[in-house]
Amino acid sequence: MPKTLADIKKALDTNLGKRLLLKANGGRRKTIERSGVLAETYPSVFVIELDQEENSFERVSYSYADVLTETVQITFYDDASGHLALS
Repeated sequence: MPKTLADIKKALDTNLGKRLLLKANGGRRKTIERSGVLAETYPSVFVIELDQEENSFERVSYSYADVLTETVQITFYDDASGHLALS
C-alpha cells in the first residue's frame, strides 16, 4: 500500500464500488475478517458496505490512518476471476 494518507485515499478512490476482503485488528489478539464493497470515501474516512449474510450490521468505516498503521488490511477481489488480487 502507499505510504502517505493522500496516496491511500487516491488508491481507494480508484477502487470505489469494488469487492474487498478486510482484515482488522480487533484487539486482544483478535483479527476480524469481513467482506463487502467499498462504498464511499471522505476526506478522513472510508465506508465499506458489508455482506448481509455474514454480518449483523450494514456498514463500517475506518480512517486512512488505520491502513497506514496496518491496523486494517484491505485486499480487493479481481473483477474477472473473482479471486483475491493483491492489496
